Amino acid sequence: MAELRAHRVAEQMKKELGDILSRKIKDPRVGFVTVTDVEVTGDLQQAKIFISVLGDEKKKQETLLGLAKAKGFIRSEIGKRIRLRKTPELTFEFDEAIEQGNRIDSILRDLNK
Repeated sequence: MAELRAHRVAEQMKKELGDILSRKIKDPRVGFVTVTDVEVTGDLQQAKIFISVLGDEKKKQETLLGLAKAKGFIRSEIGKRIRLRKTPELTFEFDEAIEQGNRIDSILRDLNK
């Protein structure tokens, strides 16, 4: 039962985070960020947010810094939008799966040439 609730909360957070990051964050370091997945622990205390960022390594690190600075604001926005007794603690991580997929895609294209 807790897993189902955590999954529902994660899905709702993913939707709200997309909106918050695209409309509410004014930090210039936070550019084109896509929330690819959200994992919430069963007790709803922790939320791991997987993101992909358009740009080079420097841009990615700047985005992570901007998100870290805005974490309190993002968390309070989520608290207002999703009715939970306690808003989960947020951590942001890069979604490596997309980059790996792109790398594989590029290798396969090179092989076909």
